[in-house]
Amino acid sequence: MNKDDNFHMPEIDRVVHEPARLAILTVLSSCEEADFLFLERATKLSRGNLSVQLTRLEDADVIEIEKRIEHKRTLTTAKLTNRGRRALNAYWESMNALRTAAKGRLTETAGSPNRARPPRRRVPVEV
Repeated sequence: MNKDDNFHMPEIDRVVHEPARLAILTVLSSCEEADFLFLERATKLSRGNLSVQLTRLEDADVIEIEKRIEHKRTLTTAKLTNRGRRALNAYWESMNALRTAAKGRLTETAGSPNRARPPRRRVPVEV
């Protein structure tokens, strides 16, 4: 029995793992709250996609959305909930654990990460 037999893939939170939502959560983790325009610019998501992803995150209780009127305009802001902050931290811990495990497995099996790649196959070219 070798060390690889005991390896367990870490659980990955699919709500957090989706790239657009991960981008939103990462931006929100660095500030107290952010308005819609800031999130749109920071994540480079379209308005429609940002709106859909914010709704999904709110439905999962990962963020809190507030809409208020300021200067006769609706201002939408979002912030991480405590659950959201824990979910994002757990996600990054899972990714680090996966990276560490993969790096260890590559080193054990191949001696070095450079030799872990399979050899290139030559594809015959018809003339």
